[in-house]
Amino acid sequence: MDVTEIIDPLNEAQREAVTAPHRPTLVLAGAGSGKTRVLVHRIAWLIRVDGVAPQQLFAVTFTNKAAAEMRQRIEALLGFPTRHFWIGTFHGLAHRLLRIHWREARLAEGFQIMDSADQLRMVRRLLRDLQLDENEWDPKEIQWFINAQKDEGLRPERVDDDGNAGRRQMIDLYARYEKACAESSVVDFAELLLRALELLRENSELLAQYRERFRHLLVDEFQDTNAIQYDWLKLLAGSTGIPFVVGDDDQSIYRWRGARVENLFSFQKHFPATEVVRLEQNYRSTSTILKAANEIISHNSSRLGKNLWTEGESGELIKLYAAFNERDEADFVINRITDFINQGNARSDVAVLYRSNAQSRVFEETLLAAAIPYRVYGGLRFFERAEIKDALAYLRLIANRDDDPSFERVVNTPTRGIGARTMDAVRECARETGTSLWRAAGSIIANDVLPKRSSKALWAFLSLLDRLDTETREMPLHDQVREVTRASGLIAHHGRDGQLAGEAKVENLEELVSAAQGVIQDEESDLPPLAEFLSYAVLESGDAQADDYEDSVQLMTLHSAKGLEFPLVFLSGLEDGLFPHQRSITDAKGLEEERRLCYVGLTRAQQQIYLTYAEQRRLYGKDNYGTPSRFIREIPDELMEEVRPAMSVSRPVYRRSRPVQMEASPVKLGQRVRHGKFGDGVVLNSEGSGAHARVQVNFENGGTKWLVLAYANLELM
Repeated sequence: MDVTEIIDPLNEAQREAVTAPHRPTLVLAGAGSGKTRVLVHRIAWLIRVDGVAPQQLFAVTFTNKAAAEMRQRIEALLGFPTRHFWIGTFHGLAHRLLRIHWREARLAEGFQIMDSADQLRMVRRLLRDLQLDENEWDPKEIQWFINAQKDEGLRPERVDDDGNAGRRQMIDLYARYEKACAESSVVDFAELLLRALELLRENSELLAQYRERFRHLLVDEFQDTNAIQYDWLKLLAGSTGIPFVVGDDDQSIYRWRGARVENLFSFQKHFPATEVVRLEQNYRSTSTILKAANEIISHNSSRLGKNLWTEGESGELIKLYAAFNERDEADFVINRITDFINQGNARSDVAVLYRSNAQSRVFEETLLAAAIPYRVYGGLRFFERAEIKDALAYLRLIANRDDDPSFERVVNTPTRGIGARTMDAVRECARETGTSLWRAAGSIIANDVLPKRSSKALWAFLSLLDRLDTETREMPLHDQVREVTRASGLIAHHGRDGQLAGEAKVENLEELVSAAQGVIQDEESDLPPLAEFLSYAVLESGDAQADDYEDSVQLMTLHSAKGLEFPLVFLSGLEDGLFPHQRSITDAKGLEEERRLCYVGLTRAQQQIYLTYAEQRRLYGKDNYGTPSRFIREIPDELMEEVRPAMSVSRPVYRRSRPVQMEASPVKLGQRVRHGKFGDGVVLNSEGSGAHARVQVNFENGGTKWLVLAYANLELM
């Protein structure tokens, strides 16, 4: 059998992973080492060489975009479609399983998925029903609590209150929330995984069936799995399944959302016959960048261990810039970006990375002033836009009248005279009768509870939904979506939002019709097309996919940068307290995750990386005087050079790894000085040169002053 197409593009370690025998395999794949290629070629090897049927494969990725890319690459390699393959995200595959076995899972046949905003809306409704003050009981905190328990596989009755009254109230809200979801026939994202786990755990025959079917379990980004995802994998694998997981403990950066790097460490204990393969050859970065990344991450004690290397060139030294403040930092970065663009490079080849979202503001202002197009990566995505969520709410109500979050969202959108008092009456009736808002609305209309005008407005809304359901039921899906967006009044409503904004919103609603045209029905699902489309839309809204934009500089947090690569990268804000973050400095596990985040940032760079820090930074409305990040100190001197502009006022040299040319001056930034009139102070900033040089001094009693050096007669302390 000719297998050259499968193994020829692979290096030695990749071949070892792809052709591994049928036993548990842990692939430790370093940044830029070709992990997606290994997964794709492993699937091709199993099917073409080992004779494994595609139906026996269960492949999990963390985003729909990654799943789509995997499908495309497998199809290109094997030459046949992958429609019947079980390839997708944990949530997507759990949803598919629950659609097939909705009875066994104790769900309504047409259950819908709530996104995060609808879940929050339901929590707020519960608080109103219980007359709990949102200032005391934060809805987002309650939402986080519920999701966190589900991610740990815990139902309300299994959560310990620890003898705490507040926690006991949270558990009660969790129980009430579950009851409300059941009454509305909706599930949230976390519920998909928990319900799928319970489905298999509580149905031994079904579990045996799927264990027999899915012999080969392939998982990407294994370091990002949480407790319930790993429990699901272990349950499905049993003692006969063959897990093949790919991950990198050095890139585990999502502890704050439940990811457990410990799952990587525990894998060999749960599967004792595990073969470990390390992918250490990097195809992305220069050797200088890789050496720096290796040195930094080596300071973490909790590691399985690997060392990235490349056959590529050494490349330029890492550049370090010590800025006066955040504006000087931004000016420096944007000036270097301008030089890079003027050399004929694309703006999209540049990424500015930062630890906190708040850091983007100054970069945005400076890019705007320089007329350089930019994009804040991770902004609102298509299915998260308000007009799209409004249209989906109408469609969800057509599919399921008992969907309370959707009812609340569009009952008065567009405005139709249904006010707060009317909705309070509807909610009160729903609470007393234990029914959905839709049924409660019909009841209070029939019983003449409301004033005539309010009753008429509410009846008009109910009638509109019934009419849309009847008139569009036999239409093709995309025509149904088009008619609902028009007849509901959303096109006219959003079209009035200013000329350009309204036009963009109408275009988005029109694009929703195109999205409906592109949805392919799952052949194993008995769902009608509308229900299939609604599930697709919610799953897509939870994904981290990016839209196509014009050529622009990319601004993003370090967490958003994972999985991306750029020829030129700026890693900014490298100050202790900012990066690593203040809350992690005294927490051993937290500091190790911050170091992994730095490792991720460094390995995004292909050719050149700049590290910047500011001696003074105004952030969150406060002036901070930070010290350079400990991560800078962990990079060997010979890999880095400091970039410093010539000025008449010297600044503290963080590291003299190379000679730096600079005019001599006795005054340094951070220097304590004394003035005859204003007293003692600290030098914060400087500008100009020669006789016109000025310094900014923060005086203990006199505030901040700009002084001309030639006349200030400052006394050094």
